[in-house]
Amino acid sequence: MSVRPEIEEGTRLEPRFDAAGTLPCITVDAETGEVLMFAYMNQEALDRTIQTGRATYYSRSRKKLWVKGEESGFVQHVRELRIDCDQDCVLIKVSVEGGASCHVGYRSCFFRRLKPGSSGELEFTESKKVFDPEKVYRRSS
Repeated sequence: MSVRPEIEEGTRLEPRFDAAGTLPCITVDAETGEVLMFAYMNQEALDRTIQTGRATYYSRSRKKLWVKGEESGFVQHVRELRIDCDQDCVLIKVSVEGGASCHVGYRSCFFRRLKPGSSGELEFTESKKVFDPEKVYRRSS
């Protein structure tokens, strides 16, 4: 394993994007440390996140930038941005207006877990939704 002190222990942000030009991003609640969601950033999303203080991601399925909360109102305000030792993964600590981060209405996208003793059955860890996605995301057909 080669040591790259400028990347691994340096003081300059030099993100290492994958072949698709993206970087995984873990988003956690700044107060509680609860994992809220996982998404990707490209260079533009990372730059905008840093410049605006609002979590901005890259939607791989829609192939466009996505500012969290621009449609729902559940804005993620970045309180801290961290990068891992290889600079190929970002962790952001956020406060969330309205208290929800999941597009299906839950506080966290991680609202289910593998049921103990099961190899494939899921159980809910959140008992109720923060909002009704049908009302928040009014889609025109």
